[in-house]
Amino acid sequence: MSKTALELTPDELKSYNPSRKHDSWQTQERQKQAWKVAHKAAKLLRDKFRATRVVVFGSLTHSDWFSPWSDIDISAWGISVDQFYRAVAVVAGISQDFEVNLVDPENCRKSMKQIIESEGMDL
Repeated sequence: MSKTALELTPDELKSYNPSRKHDSWQTQERQKQAWKVAHKAAKLLRDKFRATRVVVFGSLTHSDWFSPWSDIDISAWGISVDQFYRAVAVVAGISQDFEVNLVDPENCRKSMKQIIESEGMDL
């Protein structure tokens, strides 16, 4: 018979906890692959859409936050308004293994822009 979270012993709860740090070899390898995809996206944004600056932010920049379900969050400056959504589509399709999100730093919420500026890493 199954148990509710309140019925689990401390050891059972510890082994179940889905928010625990993911430090398995597979997660580390996945993170390496995510960095490769991020660099590929940055090059594409510069070459094809004339981005002047590309920054990765979110879980990829924090090893403690990165999990097997993490996506790749990128922000890019200098892409013309008429090309931005085309760039979103191209970057979104760059990988079958990762969801890649492109954020316009000039047209996002102020709180998001602060996160990008303070925690982001230039590619």
